[in-house]
Amino acid sequence: MHPSKTLIGGLALAALSLPALADDQALIERGKYLAAAADCVACHTVPGGEPFAGGVEFKLPFGSLYSPNITPDRETGIGDWSDADFLGALHEGVGKDGKRYYPAFPYTSYTLMPDEDVQAIKAYLFSLEPVSNTVPENTLSFPFNQRWGMLFWNLVFHDNARFEPDPTQSEQWNRGAYLVEGPGHCGECHTPRNFAQALSSSQPLAGNLVQGWQAYNISSDVQYGIGAWSPAELVSYLGKGYAPGKGVASGPMGDVVSHSLRHLNSDDLSAIATYLLTTEPQAEGVPRPQPTTAAATPVTDGGLGGHLFAGACAGCHSWNGEGTQSPVATLSGLKTVNDPAGTNLLNILLRGHAAPHLRVDQQMPNFANAYQDAELAAVGSFVLQHFGQSGGTLSAEDVAARRGNTGH
Repeated sequence: MHPSKTLIGGLALAALSLPALADDQALIERGKYLAAAADCVACHTVPGGEPFAGGVEFKLPFGSLYSPNITPDRETGIGDWSDADFLGALHEGVGKDGKRYYPAFPYTSYTLMPDEDVQAIKAYLFSLEPVSNTVPENTLSFPFNQRWGMLFWNLVFHDNARFEPDPTQSEQWNRGAYLVEGPGHCGECHTPRNFAQALSSSQPLAGNLVQGWQAYNISSDVQYGIGAWSPAELVSYLGKGYAPGKGVASGPMGDVVSHSLRHLNSDDLSAIATYLLTTEPQAEGVPRPQPTTAAATPVTDGGLGGHLFAGACAGCHSWNGEGTQSPVATLSGLKTVNDPAGTNLLNILLRGHAAPHLRVDQQMPNFANAYQDAELAAVGSFVLQHFGQSGGTLSAEDVAARRGNTGH
């Protein structure tokens, strides 16, 4: 059954049929909010491009997919799509003229959204200016380029069912479950995938590698997940992109905060936190480092890495890992410094952390052009060993490989 009117939240309306002309401003505003919750703009907007005009490349082991133009342009977008076409795409993974989509498009999560929420998003998209933009063709290798094969994939892995609230849980819990599992599609990044690229049902929210970044375990496990976070810390992370001593949203997660989560109201952020903190714990992935009492005095025997940290890092992060100018710069307690592979740490060194909604003292520059591979490997290894407990190290070859993938 569909969620109740109350469940859908403060912006909820009773079931609606989309007007012939999307001129119902309340419906459009609701669709705008839901489109933000679903993070549509991040996947359908190239850097510097027109919003929702498509063309974002998703690199897969068997080729690349490009997101479509979802502006109301009739030639290159979805301007000639009916309500049924749009519902079919988000619920069934089948768009106009029977075109089947790959699960890189999270219709397996969007299928939980009731018709009225999907139609509200369509109303919002159709209220935008059309953008003429023909996106590149996909470059998937055979047999993955055969879209008809998705018919069988859906039979096995896609339920095509709407969200049903749990009557034993609170309204807030159910709202959070709907947002996380449905429009928010958190599991699409934070759940491992099986051999067929479907989400692993036995490891929900246990963490995954996405676009070269670790999407950490966000189950309720205290050591590996977010079970040690308070609701307030989790709300801060979701809405602001940081929770001092717990995490800073960078890379793809930084984009999610910037484009999606920070636009949600406080009630919805609290609902998400309520739900996540009750999910089944998964003891997988990178553990949180145990509390330490690192000295605030400079390290004199840290080699090249310690020397570089003293000159480029200690001014913001300090030797004991406590942020000096801002608590956002806190390093102690972060999974980033406890991952033996240093995956996200290396990405941040190369790309920086400069989300536009953050204050200057909460941003970090990139060091890709200022330092050589061996230097970044040295300072990265120092951070892993000084602030983490995994004993991880980075090599110049690690830096070179990641530099090539990030374009730096």
